Amino acid sequence: MKKKMLAFMLVMGMTFSLTACGGAGAGSGKVKEATNPEAEKIEDKTITWAKDNSGNTFLAVAQEKGWFEELGITIEEVPIDASNDALTGLAGGRLDIITNYGTGGPLQQIAQGEDYLIIGGYMATGCVPCVAKKGTKWNGVQDFVGKKVAGSPTSYAWTGELLKLGYDPLKDVEWVSYSTTSDALAAVLKGEVDYALASTSRNYEIQQNDDLEIMTYTSDVMPWYSCCRMCITKEYAEKNPNTVKAIIKVLLRGQQYYESHHEECVKMMAEYMGVEEEYVSSYMNNEHFRISCDPLKKEVIEGWNILDETGFLSEEAKNINIEEYIAIDIYKEALDEAYEEYYDEDPEYWDKMKEFYKEHNE
Repeated sequence: MKKKMLAFMLVMGMTFSLTACGGAGAGSGKVKEATNPEAEKIEDKTITWAKDNSGNTFLAVAQEKGWFEELGITIEEVPIDASNDALTGLAGGRLDIITNYGTGGPLQQIAQGEDYLIIGGYMATGCVPCVAKKGTKWNGVQDFVGKKVAGSPTSYAWTGELLKLGYDPLKDVEWVSYSTTSDALAAVLKGEVDYALASTSRNYEIQQNDDLEIMTYTSDVMPWYSCCRMCITKEYAEKNPNTVKAIIKVLLRGQQYYESHHEECVKMMAEYMGVEEEYVSSYMNNEHFRISCDPLKKEVIEGWNILDETGFLSEEAKNINIEEYIAIDIYKEALDEAYEEYYDEDPEYWDKMKEFYKEHNE
């Protein structure tokens, strides 16, 4: 798998937008000697991880603290902005892990036969805004009816709410596709569309434009909607069970550090992404930016059902039990071990993670 890495980066590097990343490093440098007793159990010592324009704070913390180095693990990060490119890389074995590329995309590909496995998450609710021209009055998602919206009808948080209100989200709303979020925002300004569904990494861009106004956020429409899931393939999980568990444990520690050192992590992410602090603080300091390692099984299933109801899953999806693609057993084992090993460092955090797991998965 790793032999394909160089060719993959050369090809994909021609098409991926690296502006927001500032060309931030795709690797983690030299690995020090492993000091964690679990290191000898790790099956895969070099992990290829997709890196999008908003980054992964838990990963950044872990890299900064050297927790992967202690396990003898090298993380090779590949800058990828487009979800489809990340999913293609995962399916082709050129990536081992993706964490920032939505929930709907992986679910649709599972419906088409891909053996992806959701083992956790990153953004439980991203800071994902709905934008219109300044001065537009917002009454609720029903304002989409009869209007043009720059976005995808696979955005199940929005279509699901329209369904609940008795609307047909495919017939009652005109969805307009643009190649980039920046193009979608420009379409709002030109009057080509009435609203645009933006992305977490575009909050700074929106804030710099006095003619745009945020109407609401996706998490206002569907709380804990499962923004981005951590995905691997079933084959990778079967071949590298100890590696997968160790990764989750490290990320859980990263979440604990983030929650107890928020401002430090904002500065850390700016350096990690190679951008100005204002760029990352535009979303990281927003209450709608809620990140968690939890798989959010209940919310993922809800998303699956909405995608099915709106016709965005293949016919084969009727024969798929989506619960078999959400590995809460792997996550729970990692959580239980981390709970025992690190509980004394922050009892409140670890108790909260246990309760959060029960609420969203059992």
